[in-house]
Amino acid sequence: MTTQRLVHITLLVDDYDKAIEFYTGKLNFRLLEDVQLTEHKRWVLIQPHGSAECCLLLAKADNAAQRSRIGNQTGGRVFLFLHTDNFSQDFENLQSKGVSIVREPKVESYGTVAVFADLYGNLIDLIGPG
Repeated sequence: MTTQRLVHITLLVDDYDKAIEFYTGKLNFRLLEDVQLTEHKRWVLIQPHGSAECCLLLAKADNAAQRSRIGNQTGGRVFLFLHTDNFSQDFENLQSKGVSIVREPKVESYGTVAVFADLYGNLIDLIGPG
């Protein structure tokens, strides 16, 4: 039996620098790599602090079909599930930095959850311990 793991999840963006600024400046993600590949293409990896392996690959949309998916990666469903060990601190950070809160915090059987949107409208669950 082989071992497999997810390491990158592609996130379509319209501008590398705007996306980097949002994810690092407002969500406190780390910029792991930013390498110019061609005149219009970069290899940009970002990751939440404390995450060991999986990260987001920011991919600039380069045609109409890709541009139509920006902000709607999952057809309106939640795109990412961001677990935190300090829900109140991270939620306050989102509010203080003007991140769009879609659903206020709610206690569920699995923990406390709030839904926010990234700069494009992709939905993200912030989930704290139960």
